[in-house]
Amino acid sequence: MGQGAEPLTESYFYILLCLYRGPNHGYGIMRQTLELSEGHVRIGSGTMYGATGNMMKKGWIEECPIQEADRRRLYRLTEAGRRVLLGEIDRLRRLSAAADSIIGEDEGGEENAE
Repeated sequence: MGQGAEPLTESYFYILLCLYRGPNHGYGIMRQTLELSEGHVRIGSGTMYGATGNMMKKGWIEECPIQEADRRRLYRLTEAGRRVLLGEIDRLRRLSAAADSIIGEDEGGEENAE
């Protein structure tokens, strides 16, 4: 992510992440997001199709050509989308490192708060 770029929403982040290793369809992305987030992030169909439409306009993902027999839309990550995803991962790592430098990696969070 370049300077001044907005952080990704969780939905956008997971959609791009789910496409990192190859094409996937909406339902597969929704299911994989639930798995990867350990149930913390649930992408509904309305959010899914709104987000994919916006990301296609931005050039981050594209629709794969579909076989006539398969009615599901298959999406894949573009090079621009890959750069955005990797930039966001870098941003999140820096945030986490800053938090670790203050709180410490072995702190238990709220349990140890006084």
